[in-house]
Amino acid sequence: MDKQKFLDDYVVERRGTDCFKWDELESRYGDKDLISMWVADMEFKTCDQVIDAMIKRTRHGVFGYSCVPGEYYQVFSDWMERRYRFPLKKEWVRFSTGCVTGIAWMVHAFTKPGDACLILTPVYYPFHNVVTNNGRTLVTVDLEYDNGHFSMDYKAIEKAIVENNVKMFIQCSPHNPAGRVWSEEELEQVLEICKRHQVLVVSDEIHQDITLKDHAFTPAAVAKEGAYRDMVITLSSASKTFNLAGLPHSHIIITNESLMAVYDKFASALNRTEINVLGVVATMAAYAHGDEWLDHVLEVIEDNYSYLKHTLNDKAPDITVCDLEGTYLVLLDLRKCVDQNGVKEFIQDKCRLAVDYGEWFGKNFNGFVRLNLATDPAYVRQAVDNIVNQLSNCN
Repeated sequence: MDKQKFLDDYVVERRGTDCFKWDELESRYGDKDLISMWVADMEFKTCDQVIDAMIKRTRHGVFGYSCVPGEYYQVFSDWMERRYRFPLKKEWVRFSTGCVTGIAWMVHAFTKPGDACLILTPVYYPFHNVVTNNGRTLVTVDLEYDNGHFSMDYKAIEKAIVENNVKMFIQCSPHNPAGRVWSEEELEQVLEICKRHQVLVVSDEIHQDITLKDHAFTPAAVAKEGAYRDMVITLSSASKTFNLAGLPHSHIIITNESLMAVYDKFASALNRTEINVLGVVATMAAYAHGDEWLDHVLEVIEDNYSYLKHTLNDKAPDITVCDLEGTYLVLLDLRKCVDQNGVKEFIQDKCRLAVDYGEWFGKNFNGFVRLNLATDPAYVRQAVDNIVNQLSNCN
């Protein structure tokens, strides 16, 4: 299947389907006629095998309490092994309704009120909220930024850990919205710091399957041949990869028996959530049959990014299109051409785009905006045209 056929078959109109991304524009932005490039889901139908599996299950007609079939663990493990050298054991896996929920549970299970939790900003804003809203102390370290490229500041990370007695590092890998796929060497450096200071690592790897070009994803639990596995809790889901966010279902992977015992004790008291039947069915079908569909999605994302970057570099060179190694969420740095107090007026009111703003991800990132590229290329072209035209008008 070529790219155009994939787009013809899988791009769908989502307006009028109770879609948060499109149908809540007016309540969120005060304007229903924007090009929606904010929420991290896609304009693509999921793969046919997932739909078929869900139809088969729904025809049964009963959606009562259900268990996870034994086959699920093997399919999930096979996916992780062939892609990331991380075969799984059934006893390592628990479930939650989402990765952010999983982070909240880990915060409750492994820290006490007032304990310090570290995040690297700019980062997905629920990472901030899940710490502060649960009575823990939020510690932030800005990623280093150089002309569209983000990297970790290891000295600042270690300094923050020591000075604040940090108990938990909540990692985003691949990183949203910095677009980084951390190399194994980068992971080893930050994990070694955490090991040195006995900091538990909770690694949100929900974007693990969305990597571009030659940027290979390494799970934190696999780095240095698994040397840090006993201090890492991994959170993952098929929701970003296969556009299944409305079927709340995600994984908690804990290889350390002592940590799992602590989590299970916590869960026995507070986590009484049953599995999402269709979430299990959809995820199992996706991991068993979704490779080809995912390849096409990655091609579209990569082409959308290439168009965005090359066109803006050519026609609006004062805008820095940040590197995109992973996720389908790219940052634009507008600070050279748009007053930081006028970003909303420029992007929303003039360019007619609904985006996530940089300051949502970290207080020092006003002047950045995040765009979702897992969408119809027509929306990307229109967004780019609007930006170029409006910037020309401003000048």
